[in-house]
Parts: sequence; C-alpha cells; structure tokens
Amino acid sequence: MIRDVVLILAIGPLIYYALAVATALRYFTTQRFRRPDGGFAPPVSILKPVRGLDRDAYENFASFCRLDYPEYEILFCVSDASDPAIAVIEQLARNFPNRQVRLLVGAHESGASNKVTKLCRLVREARHELIVISDSDVRVGQNYLRDVAAPFADARVGAVTALFRSDVKGSFGAILDAAGSATEFATAALLAQSLEGIHFTLGATMATTKARLTQIGGFEAIRDHYVDDHELGSRIAALGYTISLAREPVRLVYPRETLRQFVLHELRWMIGLRNVRPGGHGALAFTFGLPWTILAVALAPSATLAWLYALTYVLMRYLVYGIVGVWGLSDPVARRWWVMAPIRDAIQFGAWVASFFSDKISWRGLEFQVKQGLLIPLANGRESK
Repeated sequence: MIRDVVLILAIGPLIYYALAVATALRYFTTQRFRRPDGGFAPPVSILKPVRGLDRDAYENFASFCRLDYPEYEILFCVSDASDPAIAVIEQLARNFPNRQVRLLVGAHESGASNKVTKLCRLVREARHELIVISDSDVRVGQNYLRDVAAPFADARVGAVTALFRSDVKGSFGAILDAAGSATEFATAALLAQSLEGIHFTLGATMATTKARLTQIGGFEAIRDHYVDDHELGSRIAALGYTISLAREPVRLVYPRETLRQFVLHELRWMIGLRNVRPGGHGALAFTFGLPWTILAVALAPSATLAWLYALTYVLMRYLVYGIVGVWGLSDPVARRWWVMAPIRDAIQFGAWVASFFSDKISWRGLEFQVKQGLLIPLANGRESK
C-alpha cells in the first residue's frame, strides 16, 4: 500500500512540470505577438535603495539613465556617507547630466529592514505619482519604463512586476544559482497568474502609485517584514487590484558565489517562505520531482516502470528549462547550463528540509530571526539589505 501511495504521489511533480510547460507556451506565444504599448507614459520616479556595491554596479545603474521615456527621475538612497556606492552614483550623475539623478544619504525611520526604511524616505522625496522600485543588481533595456507604465492605463491595475533573466560571470555557485532561478520564479509566477492571479511582486521590479501605497499604509507598514516584495503585492492585491506582469523581463546580475554561499542563499529563501507563506512552503513538497522520482524508482515493481519514472522526470524537467528559461525568457545562463537542473533540485530539496529546523538567517553579514514573516534583529544591529 505504501508503495502504491508513493508511486501515485510521484506523478504529482510531473503534472506540475506539464502545467508549467503548457502555461509558459501560452503566455510567451501571446507575448511574441503583443506589440509594445508606449502610449501611456506618465512621469515616473525610479527608487533605488542601495547598500554597498553589487557586481557591475555602474552599468546596472547606467541602464536606468538610457531609457527611452519622456519624463522620469532616479532617486538613490544609502544609509550613510561611508557607503562605497556614493562614488559610483556621483559619477553616474556627472556622466548623464541630462538625467534627473538624486542621491539621498540616511533614512531615519526605525525598522528591521533597512531597505524598506530607505524606501519610506524615497517615496516621500519622489516628485511623481507613479513609482518604480528595483533592486540594485537589476539591469534594464531602453523600453523598460514604457513596459512597466503601460498596464497602469487600466485603473484596475494596482501594481506591476517583472520576470527576469540572468547575467553571471564565473564561479560555480553563481552559475548554479543563476541556471534555474529565473526559470523557477517565472514558472511559479505564470502558474499563479493562470490559476488565481498574481498576488505578489518580485524585487526585480515593484511598480505602483503613491495612492495605492497610501491605501496599504505605505512602506512604513511593512518595514519589519522580511519579504517586502511579496508583502507589497499581497496587500495591494487584497484591496482588489490586479498585479500585472511587464512585457519584457529585466536582467538580474548575479554576484560571484561559492557553492556554500548558494546553499545558504537557498536555505535563507526557504526559511523566509516558511514564515511568510507556510501553505506555499508545504506545497513545495509536491513540486520536487527528484526525491519523488528516486522513491518511485526504488519502490517500482518492475524495471520498466522504474525507467519510465526516471526518464519522464528527466524529460519533463529539461522541458521546463527549455520552454520557460531558454525559449520564453531567453535566459543565456539557462541556455548554457540547463543540464544543472537535477543538481539544483537536490540542493533545493535539502534546503527545504533544513528550513523546518531553523528560523535564523544571515543577510548581508547580519543575523536575524524570521518569525511570522517579520525580521527580528539579533546581536549585530538592525540593518539589513
């Protein structure tokens, strides 16, 4: 009886992969026939909370100065005058004198998440109603703002977010991280959009209006939350607004990582998910194809059935990477390193199991406890990303 239950449950991840492929085919086929809509282009304030320097930080920032858009400003905020990003931002302002680039130093609100604390000040300083937020490791194309602003022509849209593709140079940990992150986040977002609508935003792009922010209590209401991007989208969606996807993915520039750093990154993400969305964290058990396939192969009553499970897992897993990552997102890292999928699956499953036994994370060198989605600073202060 146990064997039969395992063999049935092992089909679950394969169905999940099939749904992912079908959803991605439908979505990206539609996107390829969808013309860019640049007619709605209100003034925009781009907000960039920064701490330290990411890889290729200048090029990341400069991509926001090269946008084809009629009117926008870029506001950066750092914690203090010693931040190494200041010199890069000042150079940026000199090199793009025709762009409205402003640098803010310091944010005085209290809160466990220093990133969100900075956003509180950035929103107050922003001149325009439509605000667009993205992490400092994001790089964009010239039509980025037109893609992000266009959905707001519909008053039912409360926020816009974006999928991403990867950019990585060297280091095994970074390659392993980038090889599947874009694919997996896109898979989850597209399935959510298809089944129930998107109820979250991604840090690669969080766009909304000051009016919508006011309705949810501003960033002040979520400054102690760990997953601020999810919390922002969730609260806006709870008011009945739609969360829309921008037409084009952005590019996420990965830092150099060791294998250990990648594993700790996955563990941190899993601990956060368990505290923010415990139901979603538990449901991941039925999306991990590798462990279920190993169990099915071990318990299969015949060699033929065992091979069928194994080959179906490999085929469907690589098909997800091929359709979502390579074809849909045009992700160069997925195109080259799709073979890494089973290795990533093994590490992610291990991190998922380990996340049940800890609620402590290390985030940019600082220690926190995550409890019911909130960040609780430990011995080394209140700052986070």
